[in-house]
Amino acid sequence: MDERMEGQLAPLPAGTVAPDFSLPHTPQAHLTLHRLYERPVVLVFYPLDWEPVSREQLALYQDYAGEFDHFGARLLSISIDHCLSHAAFARDAQVRFPLLADFHPRGAVAQAYGVYREEQGVSARALFVLHGQGIIHFSQAYPDLLNPGVDDLLTTLEAITRDDELPGAG
Repeated sequence: MDERMEGQLAPLPAGTVAPDFSLPHTPQAHLTLHRLYERPVVLVFYPLDWEPVSREQLALYQDYAGEFDHFGARLLSISIDHCLSHAAFARDAQVRFPLLADFHPRGAVAQAYGVYREEQGVSARALFVLHGQGIIHFSQAYPDLLNPGVDDLLTTLEAITRDDELPGAG
């Protein structure tokens, strides 16, 4: 891990209200975060389409789509690529959840979440789980060459679900 590069990132911590955004996932359609607050939301920031670790990571999340559905979670991925690149990449990688374009202004959403790598002009690899009115329950940045897998996400979603089921919760 390059500690110097990791040290420059400051992902928003758990307990913080997630910054709202509206990003394109096709040339004609935008997705707005606050409209999804009735369900848990998983935000997956990744550096670039077509980058091998990103492809492996997003394909893994597609393989676990049923688990995310089981917890009622909405999975969204975000990179600085244009939505046309996302469309081609999603077809090729067989990814069916939204790939959002943090394209213009470049990396603005990644910057708001504290996970933009200014020197490279890309998002870091980072995960956030939101629930309630956009409260961050989990946040973590990872080295770019590491696929973070699904364990942290599924564990957090399970805890959120369990908390929601407690008497007086919610």
